[in-house]
Amino acid sequence: MNHSISALATAAVLAIAAPAFADETMTVTGTGQVMLAPDMAHVSVGVSFDADTAAEAMAGMSTDLSAVMARVEAAGIQARDVQTSSIELNPRYDYPENSAPVLVGFTAASNLQLRVRDLDALGSVLDATVSDGANRVSGISFDVQDPAAAMNDARRAAVADAVAKANLFADAAGVRLGDLQNLTEQYAPVRPMPIAEGRMMAMAADSVPVAGGELTLSTSVTLVYEIKQ
Repeated sequence: MNHSISALATAAVLAIAAPAFADETMTVTGTGQVMLAPDMAHVSVGVSFDADTAAEAMAGMSTDLSAVMARVEAAGIQARDVQTSSIELNPRYDYPENSAPVLVGFTAASNLQLRVRDLDALGSVLDATVSDGANRVSGISFDVQDPAAAMNDARRAAVADAVAKANLFADAAGVRLGDLQNLTEQYAPVRPMPIAEGRMMAMAADSVPVAGGELTLSTSVTLVYEIKQ
C-alpha cells in the first residue's frame, strides 16, 4: 500500500514538473527578482476649507494651499516634483429629521502629488506641510529613481533560472537541447515588501516616523528550445 501511494505521488510531481513539448520544442519559464531599498517617495498632501459661501471656501483653500506650496518649495522639493492632482468644490448639507436637506455651506479642496527624492527629509516635509495648512495626507508609496541596473540583474537571474530548468528537464527526459528558438519577458512592476527589522528609515526625532522597507523588482522570461533526440 505504501508503495502505491509513493508511486502516485511521484507521478503527480512528474506531471507538474514536466516541460511542454510541441513540434519538437521545450518551453520553460524562469523568474528573477532583486530586493533593494527605495530612494524616493510619492505622497499626496492636500488642503480642504469649509465656508458659508463657495467663494469664501475657494479663497480660504487657495490661501492655505499657497502656504503649503511655499513650504514645499522651501523644503527643497523642485517644481517638477509637485503636481496638482485635483481641485474640488462641494456643497455641504444638513439633514434634519423629516425635512428636506438644508444647504449649510461649501467645502473646497485640492490635492498635490509630491515626489520626495531625499527620504531622510520625508518626515520633516510632512510636518512642515501640515503645520502650514495641509489637512489631508494620503497615498504614501516608495520607489527607486533609477531601477535599470537592478532590473537587469533580475533579468539575468530569470534567464539563468529558465536555462537551469531547461537543462534539468532535458536530462530527466533523456533528450538534448537544441538552439534557443524564442525568448520573451513578462515584466512585473515594483511592489512594496513587508518592512524588515532594521529597515526603518532614519528620520529626525521630532518629525513623522516613516518606514521605507524594501522594494522588489521582479521579472519572468519564457524560453523556447529546439529538442534533439
